[in-house]
Amino acid sequence: MRPSDLDRVQSLPLFADAAPETFRVATAGAHLQRFPSGTTLLMEGDPVDFLYVLLDGQVELHGTWNDRETVLSILRPVSTFILAAVVLDTDALMSARTLERCEILMIPGDAIRTAMRLDSRFGMAVSRDLAGAFRGMVRCNKNMKLRNSTERLANYLLTQRATHNSGGTVRLHHEKRVLASLLGMTPENLSRSFAALQPYGVTVNGSVVTLGNLTALAQLAKPDPLIDNHAPRGGDIVAEADAEVWSTAQGRAAPSIVRLQHS
Repeated sequence: MRPSDLDRVQSLPLFADAAPETFRVATAGAHLQRFPSGTTLLMEGDPVDFLYVLLDGQVELHGTWNDRETVLSILRPVSTFILAAVVLDTDALMSARTLERCEILMIPGDAIRTAMRLDSRFGMAVSRDLAGAFRGMVRCNKNMKLRNSTERLANYLLTQRATHNSGGTVRLHHEKRVLASLLGMTPENLSRSFAALQPYGVTVNGSVVTLGNLTALAQLAKPDPLIDNHAPRGGDIVAEADAEVWSTAQGRAAPSIVRLQHS
């Protein structure tokens, strides 16, 4: 890794509080790599040799069973993935592939485990990262099991609007097939759900979705701070754990609603 890359990596939340020696141990065998779109990074069931840190681009995490496939998560920077498998030194439970050109830091798993034993502050940073991912998984499960497909789509649009501070529009950053799987529905159901949202001011033009009546959409969606995370990404909020802390503070301040940004 080039010195400029090392400086960039050291500023990541995972390493921000690590001692210099810990950082040296963790990154001694690390390398920064660029992958084209459509690259399979790892397969479920394979041993996990590296921790992946997504610095640029989008990565899809997905699982398969009995000739079926589902999207588990879409990652955007800055995100770590396969951290739990690295900590436990176990096989991957999901596969990962790039959705666009990506820049990814790959850190040997044994170096991460050694660094955790050497430095309690780094161990705490790893725990914090894992806690953020776990809470995100709980939110996802509640969303899938407590809401119908139209409600899931409505809340997805409101969450994207809030996290990206996008005013009255939302840009879909991946194809609708991927979005449908992410929301637990077929592409046909996704189209029907978009049609069902038209009376609430939702119109679609390619990858741009216009939210013409935020009040009506929010009344349908009923966003809940114990399910939805509307943390604005960027600035001080770059990791999932940071977003969880923000969301908890907002929920305590207004437990019955999620404040829609610039509504």
